[in-house]
Amino acid sequence: MSPNLNKTIFKEAIPELSDAQAAAMDVVKSVRTTPRDNRFIAQNQAPHCWNRYNEWLLCLKNTKDEEGCKNMRQMAVSICPSIWTEKWDEEREESTYPGLKV
Repeated sequence: MSPNLNKTIFKEAIPELSDAQAAAMDVVKSVRTTPRDNRFIAQNQAPHCWNRYNEWLLCLKNTKDEEGCKNMRQMAVSICPSIWTEKWDEEREESTYPGLKV
């Protein structure tokens, strides 16, 4: 199972991947960032980040299904700086988060 690589860049034969390498390649291929949101047209995406994080919390609050809201968490994490999401996660644990309460 060899990945589909650009033949003009990779002219040599593509080596076979081990199972671990193939699994890692599948994980990398599945990573996506949040889609464009026309409500946030400015270059500063901080409001978009805040909104995505709170949309994920709203999903958790309404469905109580963490696995079902996993995609929304991924969108929040992909647009927000990790230091923000880590801080907000800690604040939620301490019940001091200023956003949506779950």
